[in-house]
Order: sequence, then C-alpha cells, then structure tokens
Amino acid sequence: MDQTFHITEDTSRPVPVVSASGEIDVATAPPLRDRLQALTASGRSTVVVDLLGVTFLDSTALGVLVGALKRCRESGGDLSLVITEPRILKVFEITGLTDVFPIHATVDEAVGSAE
Repeated sequence: MDQTFHITEDTSRPVPVVSASGEIDVATAPPLRDRLQALTASGRSTVVVDLLGVTFLDSTALGVLVGALKRCRESGGDLSLVITEPRILKVFEITGLTDVFPIHATVDEAVGSAE
C-alpha cells in the first residue's frame, strides 16, 4: 500500500470534502492543517474529512483535526470524519474522540448528515 501522503479537496458538493491518504504525522500534518484553515477562513464552517485512505496517524494529526473541529464549531458549523479502517478508528476510540467527532462510514453519509 502506498504510504505517500496526499490531500485532495472537493468543493463541488454542498459541504467541502478534504480527502487525505497515506500517513499523517508530524512531517505531513501541516499541509492538512493549512488546507482546513483555508476552508474555514473562506467561510466554509462545515467540512468533511475523508480518512479512508489514511494508513497511519499520530498525535499531531489528531491535534490538527481537533483544532479544525474547534474552528468549525466556533463558526457555527461542524467537522465530520469518514473512517472505516479499524486501526485508525481504534486511535479515535482510545483517545475518546469518537465522542467528539461525528464519524461516518462513507463520504455521502457524512455530507448528507452535515447538510
């Protein structure tokens, strides 16, 4: 499996979807943070982050997501995650973040619930 980090953004939906793939760690998290900050700065207060292609994430990645969630909620929106990989989901369960983030199995489900 490809471990190279990539980010794409789909703003054609009613809610923007940022998709990440590969490993999100201290070296790769800043571009994700910048992309999410740019969206909220442009007035998009509700965002979906698709983590289906993520193979690894560390505490830096969690910090980026929590920071983005805070910015979204301060603007009256929310940040939903799309996760199905058990190892990635386990990180959110262990840290208690499954109680903080809306987590969905598909992008369509996340976008639908965020509209």
